[in-house]
Amino acid sequence: MKQAYTQSVAELLRQLDASEQGLSTQQAEARLQQYGPNKLRGVPKPTLMQRFAAQLKDPMLLILLAAAVVSGVTDFLAGENFAEAAIILIVVLLNAVLGVVQESKAEAAIEALQTMTAATCKVLRDGHQRVLHSEELVPGDVVVLEAGDSVPADGRLLESASLKIEEAALTGESVPVTKAVQLLGLAPGQGEVPLADRKNMCYMGSTVVYGRGRAVITATGMQTEMGKIAGALSGTGEEQTPLQRRLDELGRTLSKLVLAICVFIFVFDLVVAGSFTLQSVLSTFMVAVSLAVAAIPEGLATVVTVVLSIGVTNMSRRKAVIRRLTAVETLGCTQVICTDKTGTLTQNRMTVVEHQGDIVPLATAMALCSDAALNDDGRAEGEPTEAALVDFAAAEGLPKDRLEAAQPRVGEAPFDSGRKMMSTIHRGADGFIQYTKGAPDVVLDRCTAYRENGTVYTMTPEKRREFLEKNKAMADRALRVLAAAERHWGQKPASEAPEMLEQDLCFLGLTGMIDPVRPEVMDAIAECRRAGIRPVMITGDHKDTAVAIARQLQILDDASQAVTGAELDTLSDEELAQAVTCYTVYARVQPEHKTRIVAAWRRRGAVTAMSGDGVNDAPSLKMADIGIGMGVTGTDVTKNVADMVLADDNFATIVAAVEEGRRIYDNIRKSIQFLLASNMSEVLGVFGATLLGFTLLNPVHLLFINLITDCFPALALGMEPGEPDTMSRPPRRTSDGIFAGGLGTDIAYQGVLIAGITMLSYILGHCIEAGALEMPRDVSPDGMTMAFLTMSMCEIFHSFNLRSQRKSVFSLHTHNFMLWGAMLGSLLLTTAVLEIPVLARMFGFTPVSLPEYLLALALAVLVIPIVELVKWIQRRRAA
Repeated sequence: MKQAYTQSVAELLRQLDASEQGLSTQQAEARLQQYGPNKLRGVPKPTLMQRFAAQLKDPMLLILLAAAVVSGVTDFLAGENFAEAAIILIVVLLNAVLGVVQESKAEAAIEALQTMTAATCKVLRDGHQRVLHSEELVPGDVVVLEAGDSVPADGRLLESASLKIEEAALTGESVPVTKAVQLLGLAPGQGEVPLADRKNMCYMGSTVVYGRGRAVITATGMQTEMGKIAGALSGTGEEQTPLQRRLDELGRTLSKLVLAICVFIFVFDLVVAGSFTLQSVLSTFMVAVSLAVAAIPEGLATVVTVVLSIGVTNMSRRKAVIRRLTAVETLGCTQVICTDKTGTLTQNRMTVVEHQGDIVPLATAMALCSDAALNDDGRAEGEPTEAALVDFAAAEGLPKDRLEAAQPRVGEAPFDSGRKMMSTIHRGADGFIQYTKGAPDVVLDRCTAYRENGTVYTMTPEKRREFLEKNKAMADRALRVLAAAERHWGQKPASEAPEMLEQDLCFLGLTGMIDPVRPEVMDAIAECRRAGIRPVMITGDHKDTAVAIARQLQILDDASQAVTGAELDTLSDEELAQAVTCYTVYARVQPEHKTRIVAAWRRRGAVTAMSGDGVNDAPSLKMADIGIGMGVTGTDVTKNVADMVLADDNFATIVAAVEEGRRIYDNIRKSIQFLLASNMSEVLGVFGATLLGFTLLNPVHLLFINLITDCFPALALGMEPGEPDTMSRPPRRTSDGIFAGGLGTDIAYQGVLIAGITMLSYILGHCIEAGALEMPRDVSPDGMTMAFLTMSMCEIFHSFNLRSQRKSVFSLHTHNFMLWGAMLGSLLLTTAVLEIPVLARMFGFTPVSLPEYLLALALAVLVIPIVELVKWIQRRRAA
């Protein structure tokens, strides 16, 4: 079979049973069934049993399985039943099941986000251009390619207008390839043309960096060139945030520390007992296992992962789609938000409200020198500015389809943010005519004549100044101003290079359009300031327009806080780093200026977010601490490099994402504090009791507490609503560790407090049982039962303390119903274990009287007033 690049367009279309107008919906659906979705095969997901087996490989669970064996041997030697061993096995299985469920929930949340950020492409279906998910492409589809698009599948070019594609991912060539439509021939004996030389083809995984074109799809999915090497790309590991990596390190450190303590307790118990019988060795081993179970917060990493994944899912509902989990942590540290004006601070709904110049030639030039088009409803579709110009011409009785019929486009120099212009060439009745539109000052620099009242005059310095003054007057009223010019040719220009076309132009006039400010942005900017975040506006508009909009939004107080790209060019990088804090508005900027602005802020040590939508914005987004891509107007390139994508291109959504990021990080710290304080209390309780000569709790008791009492409240704390001052405090410093802000001290004293209350409960239970005030020895059934109830509920009650690290829990005006549910469920389950005879016997508990039960609960409740008192002291000291 002939290669697509060696076939003519007509021959290839016949072979694909397609046309240049694309496929019908019915054809596409049939081919999707035949060829499958247009996506690369990833790494196979583990089965349910594989996930379950992976959970059982956890070192903590292996220790517990060993404990179950030891417990069984001990029970056998003592002639008792195997209740404790059975319970340990049941808890191990429940823990593994819970781990699989939580892992699946986190994975489902991440997959939902990946679906939301799935790539899209512009496809001709049923004769109309539509935006579809790239997975829906099939061979024979015709796709439209523009600067910034990712090529969605392999295709043969049908049209190329100065099209350049970067194919480094496939060929290793860093220089973009200029594409053409002409077929390629094979030299005698040549098998095939090297991929890098296939000028009339485009391939999945490459990016359009300039111009535009159309292509018919020849291969999709694993049949593409990228699909052939997909195996090398599918082995990427799961991303971990810095916080998750630090927690993994903490877990490993705790495990080593616990192992050392366990060995010490094992040896200490044997030496003190003075007995080295099998029974005593096994019993001492179970004490050491108890300590290990109490100390290692095995649920910590899982809880953090679930909280992160559910949190970013909630952010997506607020139109902020997180593409990289690291952004969640960084959002809470954000100090500067650099944002585009158009579409982000404004509504991106441009309307021409004023013009200067002869209306017919001006409107004709503006409509034809654009890529927007009228739809069936008579409204323009396309980039908002160009759509406004097409609507402007249509309102003057000059619909674009009629203009194009009279003057079809035959060439172009596409818009480039560096030139700030676009030019198109059209065949007219008397030869060829070129239309150019762009920034007024740039266009005027290239004009040697102007049209006025139907007559062409030579451009003079006075007239140029007059046009610039009109431009400034319109810009002062916050209008976005564009200029149009024309140039006549006797024959089609030999070159479409901008430097050849865009000179000796005839100035046609100006159009002024307005893009209203988004109503919610004012409040978002005010919230930024309260949160210690500096909003910075970046725009390609004229300085006067930028200042007018910024004043309206209260981004600046004085015009001296605005600077132009030209003025930036006069500053060195060091000078800009010193002066960057003086500016909040950047006008007439080019993409490379954005990179310098981000670099300057980062040199000052500020955590910076940068938004962008164009292909040339990618470097600045990559350099920023948080790159923000526009989901509506953004190109595939910016979305792919962005850490976060805005589904509505709204500045207020950025601020909402910062608030949500702060809430998520706060809640993760609350979960960490709860789990570590709880585990510390268990370690100190078991360790202290062992040194004093009695057994506080058995391994199975601690397992129950860790499974029921620890896990669910920790997850509930992760769902805690944001505190009222979330956006009233300064950004978190990037240097702050997990235990910053006194968290380590809080964990320490709270762990000691819960351990002390639990040991007091044990001692009181023993005294009630013995009928005398005395220190317990060995095992007190009543004491152990009361200690179990107290520790279980003390940790639950303590979780309410942690709804805020410093504020009183009674001052919070929000509710966490999940936490109340966790408390009620834990109380019922704990009581069931104590009161249902068969369960009580299995756990080794004895029936306790109602006064003992209430005393144990009363001791557990003590944690709330004591922590409240400490918080009050901390607030007084901080005041």
